[in-house]
Amino acid sequence: MFRLHLIPYGTKFDIVGMSRYMISLAVAVVVTCFAFMTFKGLNYSIDFKGGYIFEVTLPGEPAIQELRDELGSLGLGEVSIQQFGGKNNLMIRLGRAEDGKEQEMAIQKVRNALGTDAVYKKVETVGPKVGSELVSNAIKAVTFALLAMLCYIAIRFEWQFGICAVAALLHDCAIIFGMFSIFPLEFSETSITAVLLTASYSINDTVVIFDRIRETLRRHKTMNIKDVINLSLNETLSRTTLTATTTLLAVLALYLFGGKVIAAFALPIMVGIIVGTFSSIFVASPLLTCLNLRRDKIGGDDNRKDGGRSAANIG
Repeated sequence: MFRLHLIPYGTKFDIVGMSRYMISLAVAVVVTCFAFMTFKGLNYSIDFKGGYIFEVTLPGEPAIQELRDELGSLGLGEVSIQQFGGKNNLMIRLGRAEDGKEQEMAIQKVRNALGTDAVYKKVETVGPKVGSELVSNAIKAVTFALLAMLCYIAIRFEWQFGICAVAALLHDCAIIFGMFSIFPLEFSETSITAVLLTASYSINDTVVIFDRIRETLRRHKTMNIKDVINLSLNETLSRTTLTATTTLLAVLALYLFGGKVIAAFALPIMVGIIVGTFSSIFVASPLLTCLNLRRDKIGGDDNRKDGGRSAANIG
């Protein structure tokens, strides 16, 4: 049976030997991202800045892209359009203007663009206080997710594995947040989902590699720790790259053919897949060499609580 291998088995890359340069690069990128977030901040969407929300029913099915272009040409700043419920039901979000008269003019422009046949079911005002609460909740969500993953890895393996996994996750999340700060990308509620998806994808890759390291420690009881990590990384390299490539192709299709709204959601996920794969290989595992990983804590037999299924059989 034909099996696809982007990287052939039996490779002997000295990944741990390259870790000094790769980790230095990772630290430099993370510091840069934090600097941009500190001094420039994020380009928050209406979800966080506040604004007006219209729920409108049109007499016929609207051409969303044409309507989005028309409203975008009115000079109202940020305008978001989404379908909900039926095909002719729209949710339109309009950013707040500092001046009350300008805001009234903007709302009237939207009404004129939609026409007199539009039925307004609801018009709500979202204040900036709600936006600040969303920012706070987003930070809490990411923090709690990282802490939960730290506990899981520490229980499943050893505390050294947990620290290395969370260090890699912090690297991934910092780069995603930094991307929204460095480039003119809008940070919305869906962006938080992209960050959490990135963390989930990265931790899955990292756990598979950690499981292989644990098995290699059991099989090669006298091998140097650095050689164990190198062997494990090379054995899982084909699986890691193949998983990343197939997932990236799927998300790339969403980015290219899913429309403007889905593309804005898919872009940070694509970046997250790349940085998550990088951190799993070049950050999480090589860091184990710095934390005095003890072979006797791993155990000397193959009787494990997880049912005996090994990551050595994966990929």
